[in-house]
This record gives sequence, C-alpha cells and structure tokens, in this order.
Amino acid sequence: MKEPKRRIALLGSTGSIGTQALDIIRDHREEFEATLLVARSSVDLLIAQAREFHPRAVVIADESLYTSVHTALSPLGIEVYTGSAAIEEAVQRPDIDIVLTAMVGYAGLRPTMAAIRAGKTIALANKETLVVAGELIIREAKAHQARIIPVDSEHSAIYQCLVGEGEGTESSVEKILLTASGGPFRGYSATELEQVTVEQALRHPNWVMGAKVTIDSASLMNKGLEMIEARWLFDVSPEDIEILVHPQSIIHSMVQFRDGSIKAQLGQPDMRLPISYALGLTERVANSYPRLDFTQYSFTFERPDMETFPNLGLAYEAIHRGGTAPCVLNAANEIAVAAFLEGRIGFRRMSELIEHALTTHTTTPHYDLESLEGIDLEVRRHSTEWLARH
Repeated sequence: MKEPKRRIALLGSTGSIGTQALDIIRDHREEFEATLLVARSSVDLLIAQAREFHPRAVVIADESLYTSVHTALSPLGIEVYTGSAAIEEAVQRPDIDIVLTAMVGYAGLRPTMAAIRAGKTIALANKETLVVAGELIIREAKAHQARIIPVDSEHSAIYQCLVGEGEGTESSVEKILLTASGGPFRGYSATELEQVTVEQALRHPNWVMGAKVTIDSASLMNKGLEMIEARWLFDVSPEDIEILVHPQSIIHSMVQFRDGSIKAQLGQPDMRLPISYALGLTERVANSYPRLDFTQYSFTFERPDMETFPNLGLAYEAIHRGGTAPCVLNAANEIAVAAFLEGRIGFRRMSELIEHALTTHTTTPHYDLESLEGIDLEVRRHSTEWLARH
C-alpha cells in the first residue's frame, strides 16, 4: 500500500532553509506536499512559490502586504492570511503533519510553541526557539507528544549519532563534540577584526546561509546558540559540550560515549541533507547530490579562540546563569547583528553590546511566554539606546 504524502508547513518559505526545503519537495512530489507557506515580507517569491506548489494556504506576516498576496493567489483557490496570530493558527491545521520552523530569530518562538501544543512533528531550523525558551519548549513537547527533529547540520549529526543508543543519553553519552567551521575570520586577530566589512563577514567559506546566521557564524555566536540548543535537545550539561573548530565542515558533529568510542556524522556542507532527513522523519531520502571523495580532504581540528571571539564565552555565561539570561543574549544579539548589517556598528562592538545587556539584566529563574516577550522587548529597547550612545 502506498504511503500517504507527508504534508509540510514551511515557516520561512522564502528564506535559505525554506527555499532548499522546496527544492527537496520539488524533487520528491510523490512523498511530500507543501501544504502551508509562511513568509515575512518577500511577496514576489512567496507568490511564485505558491503558484508552483499550490499550497492549501499561505500567510504573509507583514499585514501591509496582504492585499498583494490575496489578489494574486485567492483566484487559485489558495487561502491567504496575514499577521503573526494567523501563523500560530495556521500551524495547528489538521491537514499538516510536519512543521518546518525556519523563521529567523525570536519571531519563530510562538508559532513553534503553537505547533508543539497541536502535537505536530517539528523540523526545527529556528535555533533561537530553544535558546530563548529551551526548558519550556522541551517540557511542552513531552506533554503534547510532539516530536522534535533538528535541522541544524550539527544537531542533525548528533541526533543521527544517537540513533540506536537506547532511550535517554545520560547513561551512555560522555561528551558532545560540536564542530564549527571557524567562519570567514578564523585566525584573525582582535585588531584585524576591527576593520572587517559586512561584505567580508557575509562570505562564509563553506556554507550558503541567510544573512543573520552567516554573521553569527563569523562572530562564533552561532556556535554559542547551537551549544545552548544542544543542551536542551540532548539533555546534557554545557560542560559536556565541547566546541571544536573543523575548517573543512565535513564532520558535522560527534558524540563521545562512556567507553571512549566516538561516533561522527559526515557529509557535504549542504543544508538539503539535514532538511531531507527531518522531512523524511529520519528515513533517508535518495538524491543525486555530489558525494564525498575522501582523497580530496585532510581533516583538521583546533580550539576556538574565545578571547578574540568573545560571543562564544557570552553564550556559555548565559546558559550557566540560566532562566531568562539566554533570552537576553538572543535579543541583544539580534539587535547587534541588524546594526552591523546596516553599517551602524563595527564587528567587535557587537560583543560589547551583548555583554552590556547581560551585565545589566537581573536573571529570573522561571518564565513563561508572556514574561519572555516582555524581556525581549525591554532588551531590544535598551540595546537600541546603547547603540545611540555609542
């Protein structure tokens, strides 16, 4: 008997992860269906995607753009909605099996929570969700039996390494080895970083990603956020997550077990691989992508330079403080990255802004979505004021 198609909601369909997910759906239409497309403001691309994949519904987050999308798509029988509340409602639709959460930053938190509470399977590409509210997200996922399959290449690698290791990781896992490319500025001195440009920071040596995550990779904040994400996804302490710079980006991460054995997941630096693993519900989806030729690689590893790139240390500080501190880290970082991309702040000053936000915040150990929302807004306001003064 033929398996029914897996019905996918793509939150952030016009971004880097979303467009690559649609590449996979395009090549495997007998297995997958794009049921819901959600975009923030990329009207033309959203309309083009909807015309090609004919989802049952689309949501444009920016309400000022609703008329354009509705005029283009409603004659095709596609339901059109707008606003952040509409996203939360749409992900709960009964005709959705998997919700790929690829919205950028804090904006992905509430839709992900809504999908979890509806018992959907989550293909998680929005690391900020677990950074900001990891304890709450994991608790809700267990309560509603919502499966979370990570899409980040590193967390997908760890997930794959743990397959077959039994229920729970605490009894067998000794350490997680989280790999980092080192970004475009690996080996730079603090003085050299003072002069780098936005264009240089956006030229990642191995990966093709969106602007925000590319800047995070250049500053090593991305690895700090991934460390926090791994802490919650795999229930390990931050002390048991070691960051290793692996410039070739072929070994996507490793797990060291209590007997000293290490399992690693390797592959081309292509985000379509972890995306397809998640959409396939951990069944491997065949493809014709380039294969590895091991004779062309030498694998090297080094420690991250946390003095020159202090964001990684700030992430460890935030998770050690716990409670609301990671929310502060994330909000300040989003403001810092946006300011850097707009040319309003230098590369090194991003860390100063984030450190200021953490230093001036009084951490609260317990939180809910409403309190996190207030903290997020407050930190963004204070960070914007800090920018104006500096």
